[in-house]
Amino acid sequence: MNTLAANRRTALLAAGVAMGMIGLAYASVPLYRLFCQVTGFGGTPMVAAATAAAPRPIPGTSIRVRFDGNVQRGMSWTFRPAETFVDLPLGERRMAFYHAHNSSDAPVTGVATFNVSPAAAGRYFVKIQCFCFNEQTLEPGQTVAMPVVYYVDPAILDDPEARRIEEITLSYSFFPVAEPTQPAGVRATGMAAIAAGQRQGRR
Repeated sequence: MNTLAANRRTALLAAGVAMGMIGLAYASVPLYRLFCQVTGFGGTPMVAAATAAAPRPIPGTSIRVRFDGNVQRGMSWTFRPAETFVDLPLGERRMAFYHAHNSSDAPVTGVATFNVSPAAAGRYFVKIQCFCFNEQTLEPGQTVAMPVVYYVDPAILDDPEARRIEEITLSYSFFPVAEPTQPAGVRATGMAAIAAGQRQGRR
């Protein structure tokens, strides 16, 4: 009887510890996401400031970047990349677009999670600007082009684990947001500014 009671106490204690760890994980999601963006941990792309100088492209090098996009089941959006893949020199800054459409009769706000694979490439895939940094709201029937500015750091060639990588997949998944924190116009203006700024920089 005492053994049974002791086993029950141990099971309850273990369950309590597990629940506490889950709660701590949820509470620290923003910090964990920031850590991943800074370190490239777990295939999370690195994030650089828009004003930061990108490395010089290396002629004669090429890596394929493949794009993938999806939405959580039940979310009334379609979301897909404008192009399936591109081949680019290491260090060359590029802008890619994803197209999103709200097929419902009500505004829908979403936020994107993202990662790259293989995971070893995460610390070398650098995003400068991205729609995934903020919530995105689409009005009923609205379609938008969402840009992301990125490059692959030539330092990947110095990494024994990553230098043989020939293809990197950038994947986004959109999830609905029940309580948006910003007006839709702010987000729409932000996406337009990213695209306009990059086009102006190419002139």
